[in-house]
Amino acid sequence: MSLLFASCTVKNKNEFYKSNPEPLKQNAYIKLPLGAVKPAGWLKSELEAQAAGLTGHVDEFWPDLVNSSWRGGTGEAWERAPYFLDGLVPLAYLLDNDLLKEKVKLWIEPILASSRDSGWYGPIKNNDRWPLAVANKVLMQYYEATGDERAVEVLKKYFRYLHDTPPDWPDKDWRGVRAMENAVTGYWLYRQTQETWIPEAIESIQENSSDWATFYEKFPWDSAALANKKIPLNWKEDGLTAHVVNNAMAIKYPGLWYQQSGDERYKNAVFSGIEKYDLNHGQAGGRFSGDEHLSGKSPDRGTELCSVVEYMFSLEELYEIFGDNRLADRLELLTFNALPGTTTPDMWAHQYDQQSNQVLVTGEKREWSTNGNYSNIYGLMPNFACCLANMHQGWPKFVESLWMATNDNGLIAVAYSPSIVKAKVGKGKNVTITEETDYPFKGSVTLKFSTSEAIRFPLYLRVPGWADSMVFNFKGKTKVGKAGAAVKIAERWEDGDQVTFQIPLDLRTERRYNNSLSLLRGPLYFSLRLEKEYKSVDINYDNYGYKGSIDWEIYPKSSWNYGLMIDVKNMGRGIEVAENPLTRYPFADKGDMIWSADSGKYIPWDKDAAVVITTRGMRIPEWTLKNNSAGVPPVSPVKPEGNTEVIELVPYGCAKLRITEFPVIDLTQMMDVIR
Repeated sequence: MSLLFASCTVKNKNEFYKSNPEPLKQNAYIKLPLGAVKPAGWLKSELEAQAAGLTGHVDEFWPDLVNSSWRGGTGEAWERAPYFLDGLVPLAYLLDNDLLKEKVKLWIEPILASSRDSGWYGPIKNNDRWPLAVANKVLMQYYEATGDERAVEVLKKYFRYLHDTPPDWPDKDWRGVRAMENAVTGYWLYRQTQETWIPEAIESIQENSSDWATFYEKFPWDSAALANKKIPLNWKEDGLTAHVVNNAMAIKYPGLWYQQSGDERYKNAVFSGIEKYDLNHGQAGGRFSGDEHLSGKSPDRGTELCSVVEYMFSLEELYEIFGDNRLADRLELLTFNALPGTTTPDMWAHQYDQQSNQVLVTGEKREWSTNGNYSNIYGLMPNFACCLANMHQGWPKFVESLWMATNDNGLIAVAYSPSIVKAKVGKGKNVTITEETDYPFKGSVTLKFSTSEAIRFPLYLRVPGWADSMVFNFKGKTKVGKAGAAVKIAERWEDGDQVTFQIPLDLRTERRYNNSLSLLRGPLYFSLRLEKEYKSVDINYDNYGYKGSIDWEIYPKSSWNYGLMIDVKNMGRGIEVAENPLTRYPFADKGDMIWSADSGKYIPWDKDAAVVITTRGMRIPEWTLKNNSAGVPPVSPVKPEGNTEVIELVPYGCAKLRITEFPVIDLTQMMDVIR
């Protein structure tokens, strides 16, 4: 990770959005309340697909939600309803969708009414603190969207309960290893109320739960532990520290505590942890492996969907605290690659485990650490139901985090996507900034200002760490920002003003397993485009057959075992990039199956992916399937032994079958061909 670091260092205090009061440290930035940032363009289409897919309908037919004890039923009373609501609530209000907002009320009203004198709330038959840590976040977002003070009162009573009762955070249980998840809402609640006992409750949690800072400092589950089969594949105390979702959640815990402790040790632990994940278990798309436990860097290893959305949320929280642009770079990688790569474009099906090199999607046995055979299919509930409940938060929380307030009454663009932000800035005047862009598929960005009167305030624009520089044009002026910077533009902004800039989407490569190569353009990884055949299957649970609910196996109809023929010293040579019009499904490609609500059936998609790269490759006959996955790539460079062929690559998120870590053909042995 680059050492470049940029954030607002002005020690002012935002006058309009609640930042950390003393004794907490001042954060770099301040998250805007839910609804201040709305999606536009392709990003709005993505959320609309989510609303038309599982998020908008799963509680209509999945028994764990239909009969949930969280809304007065007799069924599941643990984490599934809170997980679901953690995505449904922001989705409903970001889209201003009346039907979804009515659904939210049907869930929220019983939850608010369940608060007892003790402060405990939720289903009577639940006595575990873990699901309440998720429900806390639901009520936090609901309050931001609606201003319903009852949500704050329930949270105050619950945190008073945590303050006044003995610690119950055992390392052998979920509520212990994930205990600091409560601090997300706890610090937010302290900003709202400034009740001094709230930091005391968080301190008790920190001192009596799993020590993740020491874990990141020592990191026992490294490559050597993997090679020597010492990573614990169990659900005991040690195995829970190797569980991929726990790790994706926990990376933010030292950072959360840093707000209160001020100890640089906890900040350092966060960045040390990210570095160690990459070094020992890093995968294409910004993720790290875990199928279900940490499982190394080989591209045949999987990553659980829950860990993708939790890693995204951790990065969003950490960016608010530290303002380090490396975190925003990583957030974009996950959002634009790993997240869409593990769902169907219509969001009616998802995987439990995704792979970088994924050439067969079936229920056959694979080399997962502890997951079941069906983990790789796109379906309703493959392997285990946690992801069906938890997947919904990814896109909405990304939208919420696109823009943040700064301590000097300005705004920062955290990540780039089409959006509309409305906020108070400067001396308390309202501004609306409309971000028009097709990024990450195209590089042009225009920010349009709308205000009833001129406003002077600072605007901060992030330069990705992988971009050498960017030029910002505004009011007849220009400003240049270098890689990793947050460029400050302090101006008197008037209605109709614009800032325009081009995010450079130059091709670049990344060395991966066995010296293989991944190709990137901006934040997008590119994967081999395979012809494919979808087959609906009945597996070991009821898929309920409700609207678009389905389980898909996907089979390749074209060869996948190609090595790349790329001159890394001259990336423009032999490579063509075609940008295509965006569709209502920005992460779809030809041949994908899309649910049509109008006809009540699946229809093959006939549009090209948003970006298609044409280059050259050569088949490697000895590279074959192993245990129903692409075998590990042969060590590069590979001796050329076949014919040069034209191959096409599409964004990782568009490729449900894919090769992303390519062997590299040794061009020095065939100079006559490349001339």
